[in-house]
Amino acid sequence: MTKAAFFCSSDESIDTVYAMGRRERVADRCDLYPVTITAENIDEHLAGLQDLEVVFSTWGMFLPSDEHLEAMPNLKAVFYAAGSVQHFAPAFHSRGISVFSAWGANAVPVAEFTLAQILLANKGYFRNIRDCKVTPRKGNMGHRGPGNFGECVAVLGAGMAGRALIKLLEPFELDVIVHDPFLPDEDAGALGVEKVSLEDAFRRGLVVTNHIANLPATVGMLKREHFEVMREFAVFINTGRGATVDEEQMIGVLQEREDLTALLDVTEAEPPQRDSPLYTMPNVSLTGHIAGSLGNEVVRMADFMIEEFLAWGEGRPLRYEVTSEMLKTLA
Repeated sequence: MTKAAFFCSSDESIDTVYAMGRRERVADRCDLYPVTITAENIDEHLAGLQDLEVVFSTWGMFLPSDEHLEAMPNLKAVFYAAGSVQHFAPAFHSRGISVFSAWGANAVPVAEFTLAQILLANKGYFRNIRDCKVTPRKGNMGHRGPGNFGECVAVLGAGMAGRALIKLLEPFELDVIVHDPFLPDEDAGALGVEKVSLEDAFRRGLVVTNHIANLPATVGMLKREHFEVMREFAVFINTGRGATVDEEQMIGVLQEREDLTALLDVTEAEPPQRDSPLYTMPNVSLTGHIAGSLGNEVVRMADFMIEEFLAWGEGRPLRYEVTSEMLKTLA
């Protein structure tokens, strides 16, 4: 059996992510080292790790020293049940050790969260809540949206989260358009979506949902001119990255157009600065970066890494390896 160990800052993180029998599942499929290896105890256990082949980890993964890695010459792969591996992967890559990440698992709850907001937005739910807080006039029960039949939803970015969302939207009779210059035409056809410019996405979508990757080239790319052309009563959802939005320019448009609604799970600073207008604007709803994996949802990340480990061991196609080339594009 493959010799494996958990590496993490604490057993608590391992128990949280590899819960619901996942720690036991790893133990059933590996010759698992009996102690979770931490930065504090690795020297004590190094002699027992000479034959180690695989590391499982999650949030709290530490970076072993060069001396530690030299003492584990048989280490071949790290399976990280969380997202970014930027802080530790290069050291493993430099020794030919493969690194895998459960970043794909986090796309699932993000897509589910966004789907819920889209369906409510098309019904006019978020504006209706605001209207119903004021004294109703006879015959006026607040704004109502057009509903979820034939309405246009614009998805910005067709990465893992964007594609997961598009898949979830399939059962609904919605017109889904996508802005992503890197999305091949054949992929757009397979997804059943129309590729459009960024301007057209904002102009046509009653809901515009942002899933653009946070890269140097995308910082502040969503500007005043995009928000200005949004349809009456349109809704902007951001579960992607706050840095992709020029926040000051967005706020300016939202202050001028109270018909618009912004649902922001991410902001440029998290949380926003104390004096940010986002806290008091009636047409802005803030959530505290809750779209991603929370609570029991984090166990899905362990499932992704266990399945990837089994595929790796059996020579099946791999889906979630993070290569050195991939890290360079995110630097």
